[in-house]
Amino acid sequence: MERLKERIQLALKALRAFQEVLLLENPTEVERDAAIQRFEFSFEACWKAVKQFLYDKEGIDVGSPKGVIRSSREIGILSDEETIIALKMVDDRNLTVHTYNEELAVEIFGNLHKYYQLLYNWIIRIEKREY
Repeated sequence: MERLKERIQLALKALRAFQEVLLLENPTEVERDAAIQRFEFSFEACWKAVKQFLYDKEGIDVGSPKGVIRSSREIGILSDEETIIALKMVDDRNLTVHTYNEELAVEIFGNLHKYYQLLYNWIIRIEKREY
């Protein structure tokens, strides 16, 4: 259980850093790229926290981000609509990690506010269930 609490705290810390860069008005290209980088590490921290939650609290052992998302829907942490957004978020995250394309960066940056809110809600929901 201690590992779960640590993972939740790490996810919340990552999300605070992510939110900070999203609050910038008229970000430069460097700030946009920093926002994408913070999205990547926030996503990693969040899905791993939920993975730990699923294992510790629900007895569900899944090893991939999409598996964690689908299991979250099955136990009511994510709605059907949120699940669709989350699965798209995984695809976008995979694209940002493995390729760099200016047009793609602009497109994904446009989704970051939505992704931040989804990640935040996901972590807050497991945190509430955890305690």
